[in-house]
Amino acid sequence: MSEFKLDFQDTETAFADKSTSELKEKYRLFKMMNSPALVSFGTKMTNFALSIGLPVKGLIKHTVFEQFCGGETIEECQKTIEKLGESKIGTILDYSVEGKSEEEDFEHTKDEIVKTIKRANEDPNIPFAVFKVSGIAPYGTLEKVSAGIEMPEKSKLKWERIQNRVAEICEYAHSLNQPVFIDAEETWIQNAIDLLAEKMMEKYNTEKAIVFTTIQLYRADGLVFLKSSHDKAIEKGYIYGVKLVRGAYMEKERERAEEMGYPSPIQPDKAATDRDFDAAVEYCLENIETLAFVAGTHNEKSNQLLVQKMEQKGIAHNHPHVFFSQLYGMSDNLSYVLAKNGYNVSKYVPYGPVKDAVPYLTRRAAENTSVQGMMSRELEMIDRELKRRKA
Repeated sequence: MSEFKLDFQDTETAFADKSTSELKEKYRLFKMMNSPALVSFGTKMTNFALSIGLPVKGLIKHTVFEQFCGGETIEECQKTIEKLGESKIGTILDYSVEGKSEEEDFEHTKDEIVKTIKRANEDPNIPFAVFKVSGIAPYGTLEKVSAGIEMPEKSKLKWERIQNRVAEICEYAHSLNQPVFIDAEETWIQNAIDLLAEKMMEKYNTEKAIVFTTIQLYRADGLVFLKSSHDKAIEKGYIYGVKLVRGAYMEKERERAEEMGYPSPIQPDKAATDRDFDAAVEYCLENIETLAFVAGTHNEKSNQLLVQKMEQKGIAHNHPHVFFSQLYGMSDNLSYVLAKNGYNVSKYVPYGPVKDAVPYLTRRAAENTSVQGMMSRELEMIDRELKRRKA
């Protein structure tokens, strides 16, 4: 029997809902982003321009923001939600406001996350909600809790407020039967996030996976953590929900480890990360009755491996415990081909005020230039589709 494969080079399917002028605009933007020097310069200039109040918001909104974000508000994302839905791709609304430090901001972000859960519950095109704990918590408190150090009374009160916000979000999601992701972050605040996620899963995942944690497999301990966490879930009688990603903070992690003189928590090389990611996917498929998982990856080989393993094990394309996910504006060849073949697939669609979304966009641009060949692959596929259209 021949090996089951999807054609992820099918540019006609990948760009079916893009006009030729949209494709040409995307090509121009990605061409600029393919230059690390240009991205670095552009990022510095953008941050400087915003810091001194120059009117660059419109320029950002109609270029990089439009490419990677759905809008400034949930309402502005409606067009994107509908467009993706027409291709049977779900939307995950991600309120991408980072770097706040006041309680008032944390409460506002929590309220916005609750709105995304309500909005998801009203629309079959929105299968999940998502949030970052650092968006609703003082970074320093997460660091202290993660390090296990004795905290002063003031920090204890802050930690209590963080726990209450997370509980409020997850309780609301559970009341609506609406799954929600808790994103992974830097290793030095991740222990606190893991504590919160585990507590919420234990409370709300007794019948189905409502709360999903996230594991970054570029961490050397990621695979071991996946297995031990799943064992704990079985022992305590709840369904384990997990999103598997390679990771988003590699450079920062290595730099900090070097500066502070501790061993890097990151895998020694990409091959080790790829190996553990694929092993994690296999582990999840083998335990599909007691866990639900999302393969959050732009790696073609990993997506191909997952569809092949599902085929070998006779797991339905739309099995309720298996999901694929990519970022909006990237890897349409994966998302659209998977959706066309009946798999559960969704796009992360960030939104928020342009100025507040700049840290997210900066990270996206830096990641895309540092991931070897990613931009070149995107450009090559757009170029092929434009040639196919004779445009």
